Amino acid sequence: MLTLDKVNVFYGAIHALHDVSLTVNKGEVVTLIGANGAGKSTTLRAITGLLTPRSGRVTFEGQDITGMPAHKLVARGISMSPEGRGVFANLTVLENLEMGAYLVTDKAAIQRNLDRGFALFPRLAERRKQRAGTLSGGEQQMLAMARALMSQPKLLLLDEPSLGLAPIVCRTIFETIDEIKAEGTTVLLVEQNANAALKRSDRGYVLETGHVILEGSAANIASDPRVREAYLGE
Repeated sequence: MLTLDKVNVFYGAIHALHDVSLTVNKGEVVTLIGANGAGKSTTLRAITGLLTPRSGRVTFEGQDITGMPAHKLVARGISMSPEGRGVFANLTVLENLEMGAYLVTDKAAIQRNLDRGFALFPRLAERRKQRAGTLSGGEQQMLAMARALMSQPKLLLLDEPSLGLAPIVCRTIFETIDEIKAEGTTVLLVEQNANAALKRSDRGYVLETGHVILEGSAANIASDPRVREAYLGE
């Protein structure tokens, strides 16, 4: 479904991604792990058109999307829940969700997507008229994910969904990722909680200073001594 082929990204003179290549197949959950500053979020931004690679290619369903504007990628079926959640603080939960459906013209589809979001995150249904800025961090993360699903994406990009959340909320977030996959949505997950992420993934990649240093099945990555020491605390 998604392929990055030798993607290089620069921030000014800083070479942030070095020949990064990865694939995400339809129906998979693929996890990208690495330390802070390794290039994980930069990789997602290169996929979504928020950064344009200096060289290399990004393809989605066989089409070259390198540097394509973000709104056109949403129309093609890619959606992202960003790091830091990015909710519209002054809008209600319902209004935030409706913003996620700005390209959907079928009112019945919008309602189905709302119902799906509320089914995944019942707490949002209880707070649908509440301003997003007054929600807890966990509730805002739920809202960011539900908003990203409002456009009915084929590929969902999740950037650090458990960052800064209490363990019980993290568990809810990861269980929801399982449900999203079961419903047929493909997921590319960037996550600091490597242990929880790899348990729910089919495959994974490890980034280090902008280089892919390891790739393979989630089980193989989780059992690699370097990963266990650096990311799993063993």
